[in-house]
Amino acid sequence: MIRIALFSDIHANLPALEAFFEDVDARQPDFIYCLGDLVGYNVWPNEVIDEIRKRNIPTIAGNYDFGIGRESNDCGCAYKSEDEKANGAVSIAFTNRIIKQDRRRYLRTLPAHIRVEFQLNNDKLNLLLVHGSPRKINEYLFEDRDEKSLARIMQEADADIMCFGHTHKPYHRTLNTGTGEQPHFRHAINIGSVGKPKDADNRGGYVLLTIDEHSSVLDKDSIEVAFIRFAYDFERAARAVEASELPNAYADNLRKGC
Repeated sequence: MIRIALFSDIHANLPALEAFFEDVDARQPDFIYCLGDLVGYNVWPNEVIDEIRKRNIPTIAGNYDFGIGRESNDCGCAYKSEDEKANGAVSIAFTNRIIKQDRRRYLRTLPAHIRVEFQLNNDKLNLLLVHGSPRKINEYLFEDRDEKSLARIMQEADADIMCFGHTHKPYHRTLNTGTGEQPHFRHAINIGSVGKPKDADNRGGYVLLTIDEHSSVLDKDSIEVAFIRFAYDFERAARAVEASELPNAYADNLRKGC
C-alpha cells in the first residue's frame, strides 16, 4: 500500500504552506506531489518557492507559474467581473515585480504534467497529475462538468486517476468508461487549494490518495481518496495582503474562503 499526498494552489500563502507541511508530515505519506500555482495573490512567492525546492517536491506548473515564469502580464485566469480583472492585473504586476530571477527561472522549467504508471495484478493503473486539465493548463474542470466531456478528456489522456486543481474547489467523481459487461472506472479528483480555498471553508485543503496491490480499474472502490482540511493563521496572511499594494479583496477572500 502507498499513500500519496497531493496539494496545489498555494498562491504565495506562506502561513498556509507551513501549516500544510506540519499536517502532512504528521501523516507520513510515501510520496508528495505539487500541482502548481505556487505564486500570485499574496506577498511570499519567493519564500513559497524556496520551501518547495528545499523539500525537492516534484511540482508541475500552474497557469500563474507559467505566466510569472515568462514575465507575462497574463496569468491565464478567468475573472468574472471587471473589478476582479482589475485586481488580477495588480496582483500579477506585483508578483512580477517582487519575484527573484532565479525563482522565475525555476517556474519556467516546471513540467506541464506528471504521469505515474502502476503495474498491479498484471494490469496498469495510470495516475495523471495536471493543473487545469490535460488539454490546457488553465482549463477549469468544475464538479458539474458534463460526464461525457470529463470521461472523454480522461480517455484521451489515458488517465485512470486524474488529479488536478485550478478551481480551488475539491471533489471526487468516479466515471465508468467501460463497454458491455467490462467496467473501466476512472477517478477525477480535484484536490482543492492549500492557500486560496474557494468552497466557503477558509481552511487549507489537500488530498491523500491510497493505492494498494488490489487497486484496479475494475473496482471503483479499490482506491481511497481522503480530503484533508487543516487550520492555519489566515489572519497573518490576510494582514500581509492589507499591508501590501495588493487589493484588500484578497484578504477578505482568505477570511471567508471564497
